[in-house]
Amino acid sequence: MIALTRPPIRHSPVHSPLLIPFALILASLLSGCQTLAFFSEPQSEKVTWTVKPNEVVETHQFSLSADLNIVGGLATLSSRENDTLSDIARHYGLGYNDITLANPGLDPWSLQNDSTILLPLQFIIPDAPRQGIVLNLANMRMFYFPNTRSVLTYPVGIGREGWNTPLGQTQIVAKKANPAWTVPESIQREHQALGDPLPKVIRSGPDNPLGYYAMPLGFKGYLIHGTNKPYGIGMQVSHGCVQLYPEDVENLFKQVDIGTPVRIVHQPFLAAWAGDTLYLEAHQPLDKWEKQRKQLEKDLRGKLKQLAAERQATLDWPKVEATLKRADGVPTPVLVNSPNLAELSAAAPQLEHPERLFGQPEIGELDADAWSTIIADVFQSETEAQKLAAMLNHQGPPIPARKIASNGNYRVLAGPFKTKSEARAAAKRIKQNFDIDAMPQAPSAN
Repeated sequence: MIALTRPPIRHSPVHSPLLIPFALILASLLSGCQTLAFFSEPQSEKVTWTVKPNEVVETHQFSLSADLNIVGGLATLSSRENDTLSDIARHYGLGYNDITLANPGLDPWSLQNDSTILLPLQFIIPDAPRQGIVLNLANMRMFYFPNTRSVLTYPVGIGREGWNTPLGQTQIVAKKANPAWTVPESIQREHQALGDPLPKVIRSGPDNPLGYYAMPLGFKGYLIHGTNKPYGIGMQVSHGCVQLYPEDVENLFKQVDIGTPVRIVHQPFLAAWAGDTLYLEAHQPLDKWEKQRKQLEKDLRGKLKQLAAERQATLDWPKVEATLKRADGVPTPVLVNSPNLAELSAAAPQLEHPERLFGQPEIGELDADAWSTIIADVFQSETEAQKLAAMLNHQGPPIPARKIASNGNYRVLAGPFKTKSEARAAAKRIKQNFDIDAMPQAPSAN
């Protein structure tokens, strides 16, 4: 399919990235919009959108019929140097959760060349009326039904612990392009405590956590919106709002109307027939519902028995239990003599690597006129230095960085920056978000 896309904007974490998984780092970010008020203003920046080339496989839009409850298919891709799982995920319409859970043996930020990446581009549609928008919190994925014949699906970021995205039925009550964000007092206090005070209003632009499009919901203080930290999609990172990649929220914004119904559910276990195969898609219940896991699994087993009985099929219960234990979101056949995940992955079509992954960071060259910022930490491992550089490159807005050899070890150098103030601002963000010291370097030091 063809998807409209905008130039990349990136991410921001907290504490040592080499000791804490990146998903946990991002979960502690202040990137939501709970209890906010905002208004639209004339667009001060011309936003240029490009068209992503046709993909070999469907990634967002799928045909539907009344009896079809599963769409898409698996695929694989061989990684290249400097790829990250986040870049691959975004290019193919997946979230961080989708791709990391489907590839548990791979380091998300330091992929080896020619690693085989499983792309879990198959989805079971939630058990809900196919009207408007259905959001399943359990797999952090939105399904939009423009009509009875098709569905569009997008990965999302949702509310973190303590700021949960609410369940229930609501609707889109407004549409705002280029929104300005009036920062709630609670978030002001959080930033003040971190020594990072915010202005009362953040205008439209790269520093606005709402991105360039926002759609308030009937739930007061909650919105569907874009983000200036796209690599948090597929994580619990917001103050309760629903975030989409910038390119996805623009597509959705253009298609939905005010009054479009929005139903938010939590369905970690999904089952559906595709032809003669019964599939189970299992996700880890979110923390808020973890205590209900046994009951949810019991209900799922009952549903599987009912679905199998309808066609006089025989369930492979060890496969059911293995899929529940894996909880990686990959739809897996669970009938006797059906293929396992390894066989499915081996049979999946291998895609040709695109010339460049969409949104992949492009790092400018340092020259004699550029300021830079040197990270104080010295790494004996090239891999560890590469991880930190990759995380900095995926900040929002980005901090361009690369690893450099240094007396038999490795360091990380950020830049180029046009001015000393930009280099100092980068050093401050690195200290605040990673608890790592960094020092600006004058052009002559590069």
